[in-house]
Amino acid sequence: MSASELRRRVRAAEAVKAKTREMAAENALTARETAVKAAKAKEEADVTAREAAAVVLRLFDNNAELVSELLGVPAEELEREAKPVTAARAKEIIESLRARAERPRSARPRKPRPAGAETSSPASGTPAPIVAADSSRADAA
Repeated sequence: MSASELRRRVRAAEAVKAKTREMAAENALTARETAVKAAKAKEEADVTAREAAAVVLRLFDNNAELVSELLGVPAEELEREAKPVTAARAKEIIESLRARAERPRSARPRKPRPAGAETSSPASGTPAPIVAADSSRADAA
């Protein structure tokens, strides 16, 4: 093996090492950014869950046993989740829910149904009429 070939192979190996380091650093940065986003989303979800627990308890006059039965969540857990939420924040959420409930729903334009989709269910005890596409199939029925 010549000296020039040896130098070429060493440079190629160094280039592979550099590229590997670069890719590893990029992967670490991406994983860290993803972890930060996930942690933020989890925190937001936790806050929303605590607020929801406080609101539902407030709407049911703080009857934790009733809400516990309705939701299938232990009463202690509901009370623990609701505790950090201030009464003012719970009232604010309730008011926004009431405003949303009073707002008329926007009527979305419906897509027209295809002609075949409008089949009516037959009355009980009466067979559905058989519709033949052509006369050769009418004999089979």
